[in-house]
Amino acid sequence: MKFIHLSDLHLGKRVNEFSMLEDQAYILEQILQRIWEEKPDAVLIAGDVYDKSVPPGEAVQLLDEFLSSLAEGGLSVFVISGNHDSAERMAFGGRLMKNSRVYMAPVFSGVLEPIHCTDSWGDVCIYMLPFIKPAHVRRFYPNVEILSTNDGIRAVLQGLEVDTSCRNLLLCHQFITGALACESEELSVGGLDQVDASLFADFDYVALGHLHGPQQVLRETVRYAGTPLKYSFSEVNHRKSITVVELKEKGRVQVRTIDLIPKRDLREIKGTYMELTARDYYQEMNQEDYLHITLTDEEDIPDAIGRLRSIYPYIMKLDYDNKRTRSIGQVSPDAEAEQKSPLTLFGEFYEKQNNQPMSEEQYQLIQGLMENIWEEET
Repeated sequence: MKFIHLSDLHLGKRVNEFSMLEDQAYILEQILQRIWEEKPDAVLIAGDVYDKSVPPGEAVQLLDEFLSSLAEGGLSVFVISGNHDSAERMAFGGRLMKNSRVYMAPVFSGVLEPIHCTDSWGDVCIYMLPFIKPAHVRRFYPNVEILSTNDGIRAVLQGLEVDTSCRNLLLCHQFITGALACESEELSVGGLDQVDASLFADFDYVALGHLHGPQQVLRETVRYAGTPLKYSFSEVNHRKSITVVELKEKGRVQVRTIDLIPKRDLREIKGTYMELTARDYYQEMNQEDYLHITLTDEEDIPDAIGRLRSIYPYIMKLDYDNKRTRSIGQVSPDAEAEQKSPLTLFGEFYEKQNNQPMSEEQYQLIQGLMENIWEEET
């Protein structure tokens, strides 16, 4: 049985105030073309379908068109909600859509009912686990101590009684320990959101969502598909792709990727104003890419971003890197802040306000408050 594994579409997303809807429509059309070429049996979408829990109407329409195309092509589609989605909104109409073989994961109710598919090698059991936090799980497992996401996932999976003689596939939207994250992803303080990959031992393939870089964790068959587009400059070096998974007989799984080419790439360029505005420099490049430009001129250029946009219309960020900015450590303050945890940022703020660092007791109090907020946030 052949699957196409996608995740983290983030439909409706804005990057540095630029709407990505046009780019998303373009890449979804490209994904459809690859799907028709591959002729899979099903498509897996592992969460963060939308970028907001209340997505704009254009994003909803885009998803509707994509799912309708897949259903009309005779494919089964399996979709779970991620941390950016509203589980209730994603589940709406699920019982109707399954008549078209579009399976939307219901709101988590403590148990997972597998969907059974069959091919020439026998049954494939597909489990769909939407994004959950410890608070979502505790109400259904009152006799189990659940302090972290790892505890919650363990409790859920141990209750499944997976038949390991069959081939089993899991869709899951979580942060797996050992995976590589980037600035554009939302992670909790204290590591409470980390899940041990060893919990997935009973599954022949785990289709992961949440992290934006395509990668495997622990083994080839526990895999993040990554986003289809670059959504921050921390993803500049990512190669975006779709993942093709072929479940053959029990114990044999083949995994490969197919690169995606965006309408506009997201890139970084650096140089003096005169260098970057010289025709010889830009005439061979796609001037309509999304750009982070760093100017190395020692003096600020008047209306630099306005003048540069006459050549590069999709500039997202403009910085300076020169003696002045290096001496005060301000080459890219936004990016530097994005790399720090909320707890670290709060500690720095406290120290600046009070001219002394937090005490250990204060540190523990703030950490506990932040973890509670993260856990209960919906």
